[in-house]
Amino acid sequence: MNDFSADVKLAKKGSTEAFSRLYAKVYRDLYHIALYNLRNTHDACDVVSDTVLDAFCSIEKLRQPEKFRNWIMAILSAKIKQKQRDYFNITKEIDDDFPEIDNFDYDSVELKEALGRLDSQSRLILSMSVLGGYTSEEISEVCEMKSSTVRSKLSRIKEKLRLELT
Repeated sequence: MNDFSADVKLAKKGSTEAFSRLYAKVYRDLYHIALYNLRNTHDACDVVSDTVLDAFCSIEKLRQPEKFRNWIMAILSAKIKQKQRDYFNITKEIDDDFPEIDNFDYDSVELKEALGRLDSQSRLILSMSVLGGYTSEEISEVCEMKSSTVRSKLSRIKEKLRLELT
């Protein structure tokens, strides 16, 4: 795991280079988790951009520099939830086909449909665990639940997918 403390302290003092190094350590996770949850490259990019902007503007509020990764993921989680709420507020007709997703390949239509049936919290937990490699403790901080609950939910999500796909 990366130690973010030195760069966070420098970023709090206004170092854009330090913040850039922090971003370089987490940008792939941010994008993959956003893409997995939103299933739209443009929305994923927008959400990541908003997350980074908010993190940059509020870095001085981060009390525990070593928790930078969890902190920025919590911001991302809130942005994803807001974007998902925005989907329900759109008045125009939504196309049922998912857009082309760069560098992310669904193995089958069945997998795509099964993942689409998961609720947003389940998709977030699954994507953070599988795509981001986060521990249940880290996910629990982002999702504001006990780590044992995260492990239970993750186990149920995986079992549900296994049963649907066999």
